[in-house]
Amino acid sequence: MNVQLNHDVKIEALRYNPPSPYSYDLEIFSFSELKKRTPEGRIDINHRYKFYMVICVTQGECTQSIDFELVLCKSGTLFVVSPNQVHNFGKDEDWEGWIILFRSEFLIPRSSTLNEHKLAFDIERLPKVLTLTNTELDRAVYSIARMIEDSLISEPTEDVHMLLRYQLYTLMTWLHILHKNTLPITYTQLSQRFIHFHKLVETHFAEWSHVSEYAHYLNCTEKTLTRASIEATGMTAKAFISARMILEAKRLLVHTDQSVSHIAEHLNFKEATHFSKFFKRETGYTPSDFREQAIEW
Repeated sequence: MNVQLNHDVKIEALRYNPPSPYSYDLEIFSFSELKKRTPEGRIDINHRYKFYMVICVTQGECTQSIDFELVLCKSGTLFVVSPNQVHNFGKDEDWEGWIILFRSEFLIPRSSTLNEHKLAFDIERLPKVLTLTNTELDRAVYSIARMIEDSLISEPTEDVHMLLRYQLYTLMTWLHILHKNTLPITYTQLSQRFIHFHKLVETHFAEWSHVSEYAHYLNCTEKTLTRASIEATGMTAKAFISARMILEAKRLLVHTDQSVSHIAEHLNFKEATHFSKFFKRETGYTPSDFREQAIEW
């Protein structure tokens, strides 16, 4: 399905900033509450978040988008938007659901020690879009209601913060157990080397364009890193880096009115012509042609 976009639309960056005096790194509210908080005409604009967002639709239907992919939602649809993805709630407002926001720092970091590794939950293991049965939806809503109730304890403490963290982990782990077979490859099957590579690419793709830079940081050979990437994604490490750069270029071309030369500079290309050749080689379109198509994949 193709969606015509307005080139004047900007990507608005949002940081985690709950209303004062709320002090936890996890916040939950309904879509109807979001509409009350949001100025008129601002719901259906593109946002890039600096936090995770879990959306659970409980009533009605809507079409949202994440990075050039439409998400057709109905009662029972649950999906995750990760930091730096471009998301749009769409124009449909006749629906209801819960929105859970939390900072990356809210998650327990995965460490090398066995016990802490078992306690950690990597949300990337969860399929991006789930369809819950009525029974599963009821349980998910119950879990969300408990988190809301506990987040309203009158005197915020670190104990409550920890309670909310483990309630979120319980919900996400339960969903992973039920729906892990919907992933083409389970996240637990990915090598730790590729997981670290993936996260490095997310952080440095505009700075490090060569596999050798990632291999040096990860203390392995380029051949080893390429093998890990092929096993995880079917792509070489070089192709994986290029794909991430192309995604960012598409985001900027479609969701902003920045010039091609400005986008090339943002992605650390020395010349706009080098960027255009790279984009044409990877997509079959020049940057200008891609923008003129006004297509959201």
